[in-house]
Amino acid sequence: MNATEPRRRWWPRSVRARAALAAASTAAFILLGIGWWVHHDVYRQSTQIAEEQALEQLWSLRDQLTEGVVPVRTSAVPYEVVATGRRTAVAYGGGMVAFAPGTRHVLPAPTGQGSPNFVRLPVNRDYNPGIRGDMAGGTYRVFSADISAKELSSDEVAALGVTADAKLRVYVVVLPHTAEAISRTSDRLLLRAGLVGLVLIAAVTYLAVRIALRPVEAIRVLTASVTATDPRERVTVPATGHEITALATTINTTLQRLDNAAAQQRRFVADAAHELRSPLTTLLASLEVALAYPERTDWPAAVTTAARQTRRLQSLAEDLLLLARLDTRTPTARPETVDLTALASRLTEQYPATERPLTLSCDSTAPAYVDGNPDEYERLLRNLVDNAARHAAHRIQITVRNQDDWVVLTVHDDGPGVPAEDAERIFERFVRLDDARSRDHGGTGLGLAIARDLAHRHQGTLTLTPRTLGACFRLRLPQAPAPAGQ
Repeated sequence: MNATEPRRRWWPRSVRARAALAAASTAAFILLGIGWWVHHDVYRQSTQIAEEQALEQLWSLRDQLTEGVVPVRTSAVPYEVVATGRRTAVAYGGGMVAFAPGTRHVLPAPTGQGSPNFVRLPVNRDYNPGIRGDMAGGTYRVFSADISAKELSSDEVAALGVTADAKLRVYVVVLPHTAEAISRTSDRLLLRAGLVGLVLIAAVTYLAVRIALRPVEAIRVLTASVTATDPRERVTVPATGHEITALATTINTTLQRLDNAAAQQRRFVADAAHELRSPLTTLLASLEVALAYPERTDWPAAVTTAARQTRRLQSLAEDLLLLARLDTRTPTARPETVDLTALASRLTEQYPATERPLTLSCDSTAPAYVDGNPDEYERLLRNLVDNAARHAAHRIQITVRNQDDWVVLTVHDDGPGVPAEDAERIFERFVRLDDARSRDHGGTGLGLAIARDLAHRHQGTLTLTPRTLGACFRLRLPQAPAPAGQ
């Protein structure tokens, strides 16, 4: 079983539920931290209040003792007054009553070594078996104050029941019960409020995400009806300007590109069918006439015509296959380092002679290295030269130079040139500016389209540079480092 399957069982699939769960989890984490802080702050403040009450009780008891008054046992704060030379407590009250210190004082008498800050109260059975108080066996913080009997009058000493040289100590015990009770109460309130808050946060988040995703659902329903053959639907762009607007705009842009691609594909198929039909019609007509009148047919001429049309069909089929491969972004073989200058020079030397007197030259000698497929570079240059040869009057000049980090190659002919309004149109597929010329000599209209696609395939550009005379095509490719040993 896949390790992610248990998680998928409880993890919700809905974006609304996931957002609500994430918001509730985040809120729970935040509320937990706030609750921890509130708990400790409430406990600290409650303890501080208890200590302040204990101090007030301590100073009140001290004042009573200095006046020779024995404090009453009724007290909200436990206390005990002990003295040296006396086994029982001078006075006690509050929770100390449960220990019955009248038998023996609970807290230690003054010894001259200072007063303790914390005391552990004994278990009640050590004093009065069978009586157990809430304070028995616990360790508590105490405040204390010492009084010397020498500071009191004889009557006050007698009233307190201590010797004239005794030392009295007043203990007040700080009870944490009130602080703990307040903390427990606040914890319960915080827990209830937190649970209610988590439910409300999750519900509000769920509804908010649901409302926010309504345009997305509308986009999904509409795009589900879009097909590759009919991508004319468009989604409604909200006027809110948030992320959904950007999503709708992007989807409309994508649908527009899909629509343009579908229209281009239909146009391409129609143009390809038209281009194929012309040589096929010529070839079929020539063969049918030859077969109908074999005795009057000039067979060498008929075979020549058939061979010419077959070569044209073969060239067109190869161009269409190459365009299909370029459109599918088929990865090329491992790139090689190609000297574009050497390639252009070799092409000018091996280029077949034309019916017209034509001079083809490459005036560059410095190496110009680029990375890519040598066959594709040769096809690109040959297409540019073929196009120039069809329009040049007398001369075609190829120039290659290194410019910064680029290699720039130009093919310039002295033909009639290209009108400025057609500078980009000539790179479209099956485009011929001279529709009246013979298709046999005018090409298929795919050469420049293939050349530009090959340039883009090698991260370069192919453009038509304005010239007063003729047409000049400018190929720009990233420069590659020279091979080792060059």
